Amino acid sequence: MNPILQGWGLWLALAGACFGTYVCRAVGVLLSGRINQDSEIFRWLSAVTFAMVAALIVRLIILPVGLLATVPVWFRVLICVLSLGVMISSPKRRLVAALLIGVLLLMGYGALH
Repeated sequence: MNPILQGWGLWLALAGACFGTYVCRAVGVLLSGRINQDSEIFRWLSAVTFAMVAALIVRLIILPVGLLATVPVWFRVLICVLSLGVMISSPKRRLVAALLIGVLLLMGYGALH
C-alpha cells in the first residue's frame, strides 16, 4: 500500500471524497428547482445514459469476467431474452419479476454445473 494512504492519510482521503460528493449533491439540490427536465440537454443526457447502460449490459453478456465467464454465451443470451420478455409483457410491474427470472436461471445453471 502507498505510504501516503496509511494512518491519517487514509482518513483524510475518505473525508475529501465525502466532502466532494456531498458538495456536488448540495449544488444539485439547489439547482434542481431551476432546471427544465424537458430541455434538449436533459433529453441528450438521458439518451447517453441509456446508451452507456446498454453498452455495459452487452459487455457483461458478450465479454464477462469472473464466474459469469464460465456460463456459455448462448445461455447468457437466452436468460437475457427471457428476462426481456417478462419485462416487455408489462413494464410497469415486471421489473422485479424479470430480475428474479435472470438471477434464478443463473443460480440454477450454477447449481447444475
